[in-house]
Amino acid sequence: MGTFKQRYWHTYEFYEPGGPIILMTPGESNADGYYGYLTNRTINGLIAQQQNASTVVLEHRFYGLSNPKPDLSVESLRLHTIQQAVDDLVYFTKTVKLPMPRGDQVTPDKSPWILIGGSYSGALTSWTMVSRPGIFWAGYGSSGVVEAILDFWEYFEPIRLHMPANCSADVQAVIAHVDETFTCKNATAIQALKETFGLGNMTHLDDVAGALRNNLWDWQSLQPSTGPGGLFYQFCDALEVKDGVNAPATGWGLDHALAAWGFYFKNTYYAHLCNDLDPETCLGTYDPNQPYWTDISIDNALRSWSWIVCNEEGAPKGHPSLVTRLVQPSYDLRQCQLMFPEAFPEPPKTAINKTNEVYKGWDVKLDRLFFANGRRDPWKDATISAARLQHIVQTTPNQPIYLSDGFHCSDLKTLDGQANSTIYDVQVAALKYFKTWLAQWKPSNAPHTPSNVKVGPAVAEKVATVYNGVYKPINAFFKSVG
Repeated sequence: MGTFKQRYWHTYEFYEPGGPIILMTPGESNADGYYGYLTNRTINGLIAQQQNASTVVLEHRFYGLSNPKPDLSVESLRLHTIQQAVDDLVYFTKTVKLPMPRGDQVTPDKSPWILIGGSYSGALTSWTMVSRPGIFWAGYGSSGVVEAILDFWEYFEPIRLHMPANCSADVQAVIAHVDETFTCKNATAIQALKETFGLGNMTHLDDVAGALRNNLWDWQSLQPSTGPGGLFYQFCDALEVKDGVNAPATGWGLDHALAAWGFYFKNTYYAHLCNDLDPETCLGTYDPNQPYWTDISIDNALRSWSWIVCNEEGAPKGHPSLVTRLVQPSYDLRQCQLMFPEAFPEPPKTAINKTNEVYKGWDVKLDRLFFANGRRDPWKDATISAARLQHIVQTTPNQPIYLSDGFHCSDLKTLDGQANSTIYDVQVAALKYFKTWLAQWKPSNAPHTPSNVKVGPAVAEKVATVYNGVYKPINAFFKSVG
Protein backbone atom coordinates (compact mmCIF):
# COMPACT_ATOMS: atom_id res chain seq x y z
CA MET A 1 0.00 0.00 0.00
CA GLY A 2 2.97 2.35 0.26
CA THR A 3 4.00 4.68 3.07
CA PHE A 4 2.94 8.04 4.47
CA LYS A 5 4.50 10.59 6.78
CA GLN A 6 3.53 10.89 10.42
CA ARG A 7 4.51 14.01 12.30
CA TYR A 8 6.21 13.69 15.64
CA TRP A 9 7.73 15.97 18.28
CA HIS A 10 10.65 14.96 20.45
CA THR A 11 13.01 16.07 23.17
CA TYR A 12 15.97 14.46 24.89
CA GLU A 13 16.21 16.99 27.71
CA PHE A 14 16.48 14.24 30.34
CA TYR A 15 17.88 11.48 28.16
CA GLU A 16 21.03 9.52 28.85
CA PRO A 17 22.23 6.74 26.51
CA GLY A 18 20.46 3.49 27.26
CA GLY A 19 17.50 5.30 28.78
CA PRO A 20 13.88 4.58 27.89
CA ILE A 21 11.87 6.12 25.06
CA ILE A 22 8.47 7.39 26.14
CA LEU A 23 5.93 7.51 23.32
CA MET A 24 2.50 9.11 23.35
CA THR A 25 -0.10 9.84 20.71
CA PRO A 26 -2.76 12.43 21.60
CA GLY A 27 -5.20 10.28 19.66
CA GLU A 28 -8.16 11.95 18.03
CA SER A 29 -6.80 15.43 17.33
CA ASN A 30 -4.16 17.42 15.53
CA ALA A 31 -1.02 16.82 17.62
CA ASP A 32 0.39 20.29 17.08
CA GLY A 33 0.21 21.98 20.48
CA TYR A 34 0.70 18.87 22.59
CA TYR A 35 4.31 19.81 23.31
CA GLY A 36 3.64 19.85 27.05
CA TYR A 37 3.62 16.06 26.95
CA LEU A 38 7.34 16.21 26.24
CA THR A 39 8.00 18.04 29.51
CA ASN A 40 7.77 17.43 33.23
CA ARG A 41 4.52 19.36 33.29
CA THR A 42 3.06 15.90 32.60
CA ILE A 43 3.49 12.35 33.85
CA ASN A 44 5.44 11.65 30.65
CA GLY A 45 8.11 14.14 31.60
CA LEU A 46 8.11 13.14 35.27
CA ILE A 47 8.92 9.56 34.27
CA ALA A 48 11.49 10.82 31.77
CA GLN A 49 13.15 12.99 34.40
CA GLN A 50 13.31 10.12 36.88
CA GLN A 51 14.47 7.52 34.36
CA ASN A 52 16.69 9.62 32.05
CA ALA A 53 14.31 9.05 29.17
CA SER A 54 13.53 10.74 25.89
CA THR A 55 9.93 11.76 25.17
CA VAL A 56 8.05 11.63 21.87
CA VAL A 57 4.59 12.78 20.77
CA LEU A 58 3.39 11.05 17.59
CA GLU A 59 0.42 12.25 15.56
CA HIS A 60 -2.26 9.60 14.95
CA ARG A 61 -3.04 8.64 11.36
CA PHE A 62 -5.85 10.64 9.75
CA TYR A 63 -5.49 13.52 12.23
CA GLY A 64 -3.69 16.78 11.67
CA LEU A 65 -1.28 16.44 8.76
CA SER A 66 -0.53 12.72 9.17
CA ASN A 67 -2.70 11.33 6.42
CA PRO A 68 -2.19 8.23 4.25
CA LYS A 69 -4.56 9.76 1.70
CA PRO A 70 -5.19 13.31 0.45
CA ASP A 71 -8.75 13.48 1.78
CA LEU A 72 -11.14 11.97 4.31
CA SER A 73 -13.46 10.25 1.88
CA VAL A 74 -14.94 6.88 2.73
CA GLU A 75 -12.46 5.23 0.41
CA SER A 76 -9.56 6.92 2.23
CA LEU A 77 -10.92 6.17 5.69
CA ARG A 78 -11.03 2.47 5.03
CA LEU A 79 -7.36 2.67 6.07
CA HIS A 80 -8.42 4.12 9.44
CA THR A 81 -8.87 1.36 12.02
CA ILE A 82 -7.70 0.62 15.52
CA GLN A 83 -5.38 -2.12 14.32
CA GLN A 84 -3.73 0.18 11.79
CA ALA A 85 -3.19 2.74 14.54
CA VAL A 86 -1.64 0.03 16.69
CA ASP A 87 0.64 -1.05 13.86
CA ASP A 88 1.72 2.57 13.28
CA LEU A 89 2.97 2.75 16.86
CA VAL A 90 4.89 -0.50 16.46
CA TYR A 91 6.38 0.57 13.13
CA PHE A 92 7.55 3.83 14.67
CA THR A 93 9.45 2.04 17.44
CA LYS A 94 11.29 -0.11 14.90
CA THR A 95 12.20 2.47 12.29
CA VAL A 96 12.54 5.92 13.87
CA LYS A 97 15.94 7.55 14.07
CA LEU A 98 15.55 10.18 16.75
CA PRO A 99 17.55 13.38 16.33
CA MET A 100 19.71 12.91 19.42
CA PRO A 101 22.93 11.13 20.35
CA ARG A 102 22.58 7.44 19.49
CA GLY A 103 19.07 8.14 18.27
CA ASP A 104 19.50 5.50 15.60
CA GLN A 105 20.00 2.81 18.24
CA VAL A 106 16.73 2.94 20.15
CA THR A 107 14.73 0.07 18.69
CA PRO A 108 12.86 -1.98 21.33
CA ASP A 109 15.60 -4.60 21.47
CA LYS A 110 18.12 -1.92 22.45
CA SER A 111 16.03 0.43 24.61
CA PRO A 112 12.91 -0.03 26.70
CA TRP A 113 9.87 1.72 25.22
CA ILE A 114 6.99 3.06 27.33
CA LEU A 115 3.59 3.81 25.79
CA ILE A 116 1.45 6.46 27.47
CA GLY A 117 -2.02 7.68 26.56
CA GLY A 118 -5.19 9.25 27.88
CA SER A 119 -8.85 8.62 27.00
CA TYR A 120 -8.92 6.97 23.56
CA SER A 121 -5.14 6.89 23.44
CA GLY A 122 -5.17 5.45 26.96
CA ALA A 123 -7.28 2.62 25.60
CA LEU A 124 -4.95 2.41 22.62
CA THR A 125 -2.09 1.79 25.05
CA SER A 126 -3.88 -1.28 26.38
CA TRP A 127 -5.01 -2.46 22.95
CA THR A 128 -1.50 -2.12 21.54
CA MET A 129 0.07 -4.13 24.33
CA VAL A 130 -2.62 -6.80 23.86
CA SER A 131 -2.42 -7.14 20.08
CA ARG A 132 1.33 -6.53 19.62
CA PRO A 133 2.96 -7.96 22.74
CA GLY A 134 6.67 -7.60 23.38
CA ILE A 135 7.15 -4.17 21.81
CA PHE A 136 6.44 -1.86 24.73
CA TRP A 137 8.07 -2.82 27.99
CA ALA A 138 5.51 -0.86 30.03
CA GLY A 139 2.41 1.22 29.55
CA TYR A 140 0.39 3.93 31.27
CA GLY A 141 -3.32 4.35 30.47
CA SER A 142 -5.07 7.41 31.90
CA SER A 143 -8.88 7.33 31.72
CA GLY A 144 -8.44 4.61 29.12
CA VAL A 145 -11.84 3.70 27.67
CA VAL A 146 -10.86 0.08 27.13
CA GLU A 147 -14.40 -1.31 26.87
CA ALA A 148 -16.47 -0.50 23.79
CA ILE A 149 -20.07 0.26 24.84
CA LEU A 150 -22.93 1.19 22.56
CA ASP A 151 -25.65 2.47 24.91
CA PHE A 152 -23.31 4.37 27.21
CA TRP A 153 -25.80 6.32 29.31
CA GLU A 154 -23.42 5.97 32.26
CA TYR A 155 -21.37 8.83 30.82
CA PHE A 156 -23.54 11.22 32.83
CA GLU A 157 -23.52 9.25 36.08
CA PRO A 158 -20.26 10.64 37.52
CA ILE A 159 -21.53 14.10 36.60
CA ARG A 160 -24.86 13.55 38.35
CA LEU A 161 -23.18 12.15 41.44
CA HIS A 162 -20.41 14.75 41.79
CA MET A 163 -21.89 18.01 40.52
CA PRO A 164 -23.45 20.39 43.08
CA ALA A 165 -26.54 18.68 44.49
CA ASN A 166 -28.82 21.66 43.89
CA CYS A 167 -27.76 21.92 40.25
CA SER A 168 -28.22 18.18 39.77
CA ALA A 169 -31.71 18.26 41.22
CA ASP A 170 -32.81 21.18 39.08
CA VAL A 171 -31.30 19.82 35.87
CA GLN A 172 -33.11 16.52 36.42
CA ALA A 173 -36.37 18.39 37.00
CA VAL A 174 -35.99 20.43 33.81
CA ILE A 175 -35.06 17.44 31.67
CA ALA A 176 -38.00 15.40 32.98
CA HIS A 177 -40.26 18.33 32.05
CA VAL A 178 -38.69 18.61 28.58
CA ASP A 179 -39.22 14.91 27.88
CA GLU A 180 -42.79 15.00 29.15
CA THR A 181 -43.65 18.10 27.11
CA PHE A 182 -42.00 16.91 23.92
CA THR A 183 -43.81 13.55 24.05
CA CYS A 184 -47.25 15.08 24.54
CA LYS A 185 -49.50 16.33 21.74
CA ASN A 186 -49.77 19.94 22.95
CA ALA A 187 -48.24 21.92 20.09
CA THR A 188 -48.57 25.21 21.98
CA ALA A 189 -46.67 23.91 25.01
CA ILE A 190 -44.01 22.36 22.77
CA GLN A 191 -43.42 25.60 20.89
CA ALA A 192 -43.30 27.64 24.10
CA LEU A 193 -40.68 25.31 25.56
CA LYS A 194 -38.55 25.49 22.41
CA GLU A 195 -38.68 29.27 22.54
CA THR A 196 -37.64 29.26 26.21
CA PHE A 197 -34.20 28.15 25.01
CA GLY A 198 -34.17 30.32 21.89
CA LEU A 199 -34.68 27.27 19.66
CA GLY A 200 -38.20 28.00 18.45
CA ASN A 201 -37.32 27.60 14.78
CA MET A 202 -35.82 24.13 15.12
CA THR A 203 -37.84 21.33 13.54
CA HIS A 204 -36.89 18.13 15.31
CA LEU A 205 -37.56 17.77 19.01
CA ASP A 206 -34.74 15.30 19.58
CA ASP A 207 -32.32 17.94 18.25
CA VAL A 208 -33.75 20.53 20.64
CA ALA A 209 -33.62 18.26 23.68
CA GLY A 210 -30.23 16.90 22.62
CA ALA A 211 -28.79 20.42 22.39
CA LEU A 212 -29.23 20.84 26.14
CA ARG A 213 -26.63 18.12 26.73
CA ASN A 214 -23.94 20.60 25.75
CA ASN A 215 -24.10 22.21 29.18
CA LEU A 216 -23.45 18.82 30.78
CA TRP A 217 -20.63 17.94 28.39
CA ASP A 218 -18.73 20.96 29.71
CA TRP A 219 -18.09 18.88 32.83
CA GLN A 220 -15.42 16.95 30.94
CA SER A 221 -13.37 20.12 30.57
CA LEU A 222 -13.09 20.46 34.35
CA GLN A 223 -9.94 19.68 36.30
CA PRO A 224 -9.02 20.14 39.97
CA SER A 225 -7.09 23.22 38.87
CA THR A 226 -10.16 24.76 37.17
CA GLY A 227 -11.30 27.93 38.89
CA PRO A 228 -14.86 29.15 39.53
CA GLY A 229 -14.95 30.62 36.02
CA GLY A 230 -15.17 27.16 34.44
CA LEU A 231 -18.02 26.95 31.96
CA PHE A 232 -19.82 24.19 33.83
CA TYR A 233 -19.68 26.19 37.04
CA GLN A 234 -21.06 29.23 35.24
CA PHE A 235 -23.99 27.10 34.10
CA CYS A 236 -24.78 25.89 37.62
CA ASP A 237 -24.42 29.40 39.04
CA ALA A 238 -26.93 30.62 36.47
CA LEU A 239 -29.45 28.08 37.77
CA GLU A 240 -28.68 28.07 41.47
CA VAL A 241 -27.71 31.61 42.49
CA LYS A 242 -30.75 33.87 42.87
CA ASP A 243 -30.40 37.40 44.21
CA GLY A 244 -27.00 36.48 45.59
CA VAL A 245 -28.33 33.46 47.46
CA ASN A 246 -27.44 29.84 46.70
CA ALA A 247 -30.25 27.32 46.36
CA PRO A 248 -30.58 24.58 48.99
CA ALA A 249 -29.45 21.08 48.12
CA THR A 250 -32.87 20.34 46.65
CA GLY A 251 -32.55 23.24 44.21
CA TRP A 252 -35.02 26.04 43.51
CA GLY A 253 -37.45 23.78 41.72
CA LEU A 254 -38.71 23.45 38.16
CA ASP A 255 -40.20 26.88 37.57
CA HIS A 256 -37.08 28.86 38.45
CA ALA A 257 -34.65 26.32 36.99
CA LEU A 258 -36.46 26.21 33.63
CA ALA A 259 -36.58 29.98 33.32
CA ALA A 260 -32.96 30.39 34.47
CA TRP A 261 -31.61 27.68 32.15
CA GLY A 262 -33.54 29.08 29.23
CA PHE A 263 -32.29 32.62 29.88
CA TYR A 264 -28.68 31.47 30.23
CA PHE A 265 -28.79 29.22 27.17
CA LYS A 266 -30.45 31.81 24.96
CA ASN A 267 -28.60 34.93 26.05
CA THR A 268 -25.14 33.69 27.06
CA TYR A 269 -24.37 30.10 26.14
CA TYR A 270 -25.75 29.96 22.61
CA ALA A 271 -23.24 32.51 21.30
CA HIS A 272 -20.42 30.51 22.87
CA LEU A 273 -21.71 27.32 21.30
CA CYS A 274 -22.78 28.46 17.85
CA ASN A 275 -21.26 31.91 17.24
CA ASP A 276 -23.40 33.50 14.52
CA LEU A 277 -24.92 30.28 13.12
CA ASP A 278 -28.67 29.81 13.22
CA PRO A 279 -29.93 27.01 15.51
CA GLU A 280 -30.83 24.57 12.75
CA THR A 281 -27.41 24.88 11.12
CA CYS A 282 -25.57 24.67 14.42
CA LEU A 283 -27.58 22.06 16.30
CA GLY A 284 -29.72 20.29 13.73
CA THR A 285 -28.77 16.82 12.56
CA TYR A 286 -31.21 16.09 9.74
CA ASP A 287 -30.02 18.14 6.74
CA PRO A 288 -27.74 15.87 4.68
CA ASN A 289 -26.42 18.81 2.64
CA GLN A 290 -24.73 20.62 5.51
CA PRO A 291 -20.94 20.95 5.09
CA TYR A 292 -20.69 19.35 8.50
CA TRP A 293 -21.62 16.03 6.87
CA THR A 294 -19.96 16.49 3.49
CA ASP A 295 -16.58 18.12 4.17
CA ILE A 296 -13.89 15.54 3.35
CA SER A 297 -10.83 17.81 3.63
CA ILE A 298 -7.95 16.65 5.83
CA ASP A 299 -7.33 17.94 9.36
CA ASN A 300 -11.01 17.48 10.17
CA ALA A 301 -10.72 15.62 13.44
CA LEU A 302 -14.46 15.36 13.87
CA ARG A 303 -14.88 13.43 10.64
CA SER A 304 -11.92 11.16 11.36
CA TRP A 305 -13.23 10.39 14.82
CA SER A 306 -16.78 9.89 13.61
CA TRP A 307 -15.52 7.14 11.32
CA ILE A 308 -14.30 5.27 14.39
CA VAL A 309 -17.31 5.91 16.60
CA CYS A 310 -21.11 5.80 16.40
CA ASN A 311 -23.11 5.57 19.66
CA GLU A 312 -24.80 7.58 22.39
CA GLU A 313 -26.61 7.72 25.71
CA GLY A 314 -29.86 8.59 27.61
CA ALA A 315 -30.48 6.94 31.01
CA PRO A 316 -32.92 4.03 31.15
CA LYS A 317 -36.43 4.61 32.46
CA GLY A 318 -36.64 4.66 36.23
CA HIS A 319 -33.09 6.00 36.64
CA PRO A 320 -32.40 9.68 37.39
CA SER A 321 -31.22 11.42 34.23
CA LEU A 322 -29.48 14.69 33.47
CA VAL A 323 -30.17 14.36 29.74
CA THR A 324 -33.11 13.62 27.51
CA ARG A 325 -34.28 10.08 26.85
CA LEU A 326 -35.41 11.20 23.40
CA VAL A 327 -31.84 10.66 22.22
CA GLN A 328 -30.89 7.00 21.98
CA PRO A 329 -28.12 5.17 20.05
CA SER A 330 -30.25 5.21 16.89
CA TYR A 331 -29.99 9.02 16.91
CA ASP A 332 -26.26 8.86 16.32
CA LEU A 333 -26.23 5.77 14.16
CA ARG A 334 -28.45 7.77 11.81
CA GLN A 335 -25.80 10.48 11.76
CA CYS A 336 -23.24 7.93 10.60
CA GLN A 337 -25.39 7.52 7.52
CA LEU A 338 -25.42 11.27 6.93
CA MET A 339 -21.64 11.60 7.19
CA PHE A 340 -20.71 8.38 5.39
CA PRO A 341 -23.64 7.46 3.10
CA GLU A 342 -21.46 5.33 0.82
CA ALA A 343 -20.40 3.16 3.75
CA PHE A 344 -23.74 3.07 5.55
CA PRO A 345 -26.80 2.82 3.30
CA GLU A 346 -28.43 1.41 6.44
CA PRO A 347 -27.70 2.24 10.09
CA PRO A 348 -24.38 0.57 10.97
CA LYS A 349 -24.35 -2.64 12.94
CA THR A 350 -21.85 -1.90 15.66
CA ALA A 351 -19.21 -4.54 16.23
CA ILE A 352 -18.46 -3.71 19.84
CA ASN A 353 -18.43 -7.34 20.95
CA LYS A 354 -15.73 -8.18 18.43
CA THR A 355 -13.76 -5.09 19.41
CA ASN A 356 -13.87 -6.12 23.05
CA GLU A 357 -13.02 -9.73 22.20
CA VAL A 358 -9.98 -8.85 20.11
CA TYR A 359 -8.55 -6.16 22.40
CA LYS A 360 -9.81 -7.73 25.68
CA GLY A 361 -11.63 -4.62 26.97
CA TRP A 362 -12.28 -5.01 30.69
CA ASP A 363 -10.72 -8.49 30.59
CA VAL A 364 -7.23 -7.22 29.86
CA LYS A 365 -4.47 -8.85 31.90
CA LEU A 366 -0.98 -7.62 31.08
CA ASP A 367 2.38 -7.21 32.72
CA ARG A 368 3.62 -3.71 33.51
CA LEU A 369 0.49 -1.79 32.53
CA PHE A 370 -0.48 1.02 34.91
CA PHE A 371 -4.12 2.18 34.85
CA ALA A 372 -5.09 5.55 36.36
CA ASN A 373 -8.71 6.72 36.46
CA GLY A 374 -10.80 9.42 38.13
CA ARG A 375 -13.99 9.16 40.17
CA ARG A 376 -15.33 12.34 38.58
CA ASP A 377 -14.50 11.28 35.03
CA PRO A 378 -17.64 10.86 32.89
CA TRP A 379 -15.83 8.08 31.02
CA LYS A 380 -15.04 6.15 34.21
CA ASP A 381 -17.57 3.40 33.53
CA ALA A 382 -15.89 2.51 30.23
CA THR A 383 -12.53 2.19 31.99
CA ILE A 384 -11.10 -0.64 34.05
CA SER A 385 -12.49 1.19 37.12
CA ALA A 386 -16.13 0.87 36.00
CA ALA A 387 -18.65 0.53 38.79
CA ARG A 388 -19.89 -2.80 37.44
CA LEU A 389 -16.36 -4.23 37.82
CA GLN A 390 -16.19 -3.52 41.54
CA HIS A 391 -15.06 -6.67 43.38
CA ILE A 392 -14.42 -8.35 40.00
CA VAL A 393 -11.29 -6.69 38.62
CA GLN A 394 -8.56 -6.27 41.19
CA THR A 395 -5.36 -4.27 41.13
CA THR A 396 -2.18 -6.36 40.98
CA PRO A 397 1.54 -5.58 41.16
CA ASN A 398 1.83 -6.31 37.43
CA GLN A 399 -1.29 -4.38 36.42
CA PRO A 400 -1.97 -1.77 39.09
CA ILE A 401 -5.26 0.13 38.96
CA TYR A 402 -5.46 3.48 40.73
CA LEU A 403 -8.57 5.62 41.20
CA SER A 404 -8.20 9.25 42.27
CA ASP A 405 -10.75 11.99 42.87
CA GLY A 406 -9.80 13.40 39.48
CA PHE A 407 -11.73 14.21 36.35
CA HIS A 408 -10.88 13.06 32.82
CA CYS A 409 -7.14 12.33 32.46
CA SER A 410 -6.36 14.51 35.50
CA ASP A 411 -3.38 12.37 36.47
CA LEU A 412 -1.53 13.21 33.24
CA LYS A 413 -0.80 16.77 34.33
CA THR A 414 1.57 17.75 37.11
CA LEU A 415 -0.52 20.84 37.93
CA ASP A 416 -3.54 18.73 38.83
CA GLY A 417 -1.40 16.58 41.09
CA GLN A 418 -0.42 19.75 42.89
CA ALA A 419 -4.09 20.73 43.18
CA ASN A 420 -5.36 17.38 44.47
CA SER A 421 -3.55 15.04 46.85
CA THR A 422 -5.23 11.87 45.54
CA ILE A 423 -3.98 12.63 42.03
CA TYR A 424 -0.54 13.36 43.42
CA ASP A 425 -0.57 9.98 45.16
CA VAL A 426 -1.36 8.27 41.84
CA GLN A 427 1.52 10.05 40.14
CA VAL A 428 3.93 9.11 42.93
CA ALA A 429 2.79 5.49 42.74
CA ALA A 430 3.29 5.45 38.97
CA LEU A 431 6.83 6.73 39.33
CA LYS A 432 7.61 3.95 41.79
CA TYR A 433 6.19 1.26 39.54
CA PHE A 434 8.05 2.49 36.47
CA LYS A 435 11.29 2.68 38.43
CA THR A 436 10.85 -0.96 39.45
CA TRP A 437 9.75 -2.17 36.01
CA LEU A 438 12.52 -0.40 34.13
CA ALA A 439 15.13 -1.80 36.50
CA GLN A 440 14.02 -5.26 35.32
CA TRP A 441 14.55 -4.56 31.63
CA LYS A 442 17.49 -6.06 29.79
CA PRO A 443 18.24 -6.01 26.07
CA SER A 444 17.83 -9.77 25.97
CA ASN A 445 14.26 -9.44 27.22
CA ALA A 446 12.94 -8.58 23.80
CA PRO A 447 14.42 -9.67 20.46
CA HIS A 448 12.18 -7.31 18.49
CA THR A 449 12.72 -8.39 14.92
CA PRO A 450 9.73 -8.53 12.58
CA SER A 451 9.75 -12.32 12.63
CA ASN A 452 9.44 -12.31 16.40
CA VAL A 453 6.51 -9.90 16.62
CA LYS A 454 3.37 -11.55 15.37
CA VAL A 455 -0.31 -11.47 16.12
CA GLY A 456 -1.48 -14.98 16.89
CA PRO A 457 -3.65 -16.63 14.21
CA ALA A 458 -6.85 -16.35 16.26
CA VAL A 459 -6.29 -12.67 16.98
CA ALA A 460 -5.27 -11.94 13.41
CA GLU A 461 -8.45 -13.58 12.13
CA LYS A 462 -10.59 -11.55 14.48
CA VAL A 463 -8.80 -8.29 13.71
CA ALA A 464 -9.60 -8.74 10.03
CA THR A 465 -13.32 -8.77 10.83
CA VAL A 466 -13.45 -5.90 13.30
CA TYR A 467 -15.31 -2.85 12.13
CA ASN A 468 -13.52 0.38 12.85
CA GLY A 469 -13.14 0.39 16.58
CA VAL A 470 -14.55 1.61 19.84
CA TYR A 471 -17.83 3.45 19.98
CA LYS A 472 -18.00 6.55 22.12
CA PRO A 473 -20.93 8.93 22.22
CA ILE A 474 -20.44 10.72 18.94
CA ASN A 475 -22.20 13.85 20.15
CA ALA A 476 -19.76 14.17 23.00
CA PHE A 477 -17.16 14.57 20.30
CA PHE A 478 -19.30 17.20 18.60
CA LYS A 479 -18.34 19.29 21.63
CA SER A 480 -14.68 18.32 21.30
CA VAL A 481 -14.73 16.44 24.56
CA GLY A 482 -14.39 12.88 23.25
